[in-house]
Amino acid sequence: MIRFLSLLLAGLSLGTVYALVAMGFVIIYKASEVLNFAHGSLLLLGAFVVARLHEAIGFPAAVAVAFAVSGLGAVLIGRGGLGLTRQAGPIPLTIATIGVDVLLLTGLTDQLGPGIHSVGHPWGASVARLGQVGITVNRLIAIAASVLIIATFLLAFRYSRWGVQMRAAAEDPEAAALMGVRLSRVTIGAWLVAGLLACAAGVFLTGAPTPGLSPTLATVALAAFPAAIIGGLTSIHGALVGGLAIGVAETLATGYQDQILFLGRGFGSVVPYVLLVAVLLWRPEGLFGERRLSRV
Repeated sequence: MIRFLSLLLAGLSLGTVYALVAMGFVIIYKASEVLNFAHGSLLLLGAFVVARLHEAIGFPAAVAVAFAVSGLGAVLIGRGGLGLTRQAGPIPLTIATIGVDVLLLTGLTDQLGPGIHSVGHPWGASVARLGQVGITVNRLIAIAASVLIIATFLLAFRYSRWGVQMRAAAEDPEAAALMGVRLSRVTIGAWLVAGLLACAAGVFLTGAPTPGLSPTLATVALAAFPAAIIGGLTSIHGALVGGLAIGVAETLATGYQDQILFLGRGFGSVVPYVLLVAVLLWRPEGLFGERRLSRV
């Protein structure tokens, strides 16, 4: 029972971080109908900046610079693609993000090399105990910070001017533009927020129990993307539920891999996609996605 509770808590902590990444996908898609396949590279970029600067300027300052760099990188990608989306729709920009991802990932991989790099978390690899259940302090802080970030964003999305404009633009762009909403500003704001969320996820994913930063960090987006689809690609709440579901399922599958060897060794790494297929077979629009009805 203790083992199950430990894995469950670890899965929830991983799921909250997955939710941050999944929300980045959802925000950009709601604002521009673009799937940002460079999201994983933005996540790696933020962690890379922290790893490079934390010894020189300290961890808090390095994180602040990383947020600025990741946010600016996301804005530049979105800004450069606005012309493409106006002229030919969102598909060309979606394809362009694949090229951007390759370029960023190649450059960052070359800079990082094959080793593992410390990001300089001040709490190190300390372990906290909740009764008999242990969890690393990094993951405990990740839960608290992710909950705070997600709650703040949901409140802003519902009550702030930008949030109202974004919801209006997602519902009916033409009507929103006629009402004075500057669609380009809303879209750039969405890319900025997505970049910041990616950076936050990158900072926590490079701490204990993970040994540090390596180029494979970018592949986390491949696990978080199914979370966005499972929740419904247009639902912020769905991204949270999808992230938690995948985090818990992946952690439990990895923790009990000896008991499920008949499914193949390393089954935990494919659990996000198994869960994705299962949900889509049941609800093709995702758990919280909008059903589109058409007359025949």
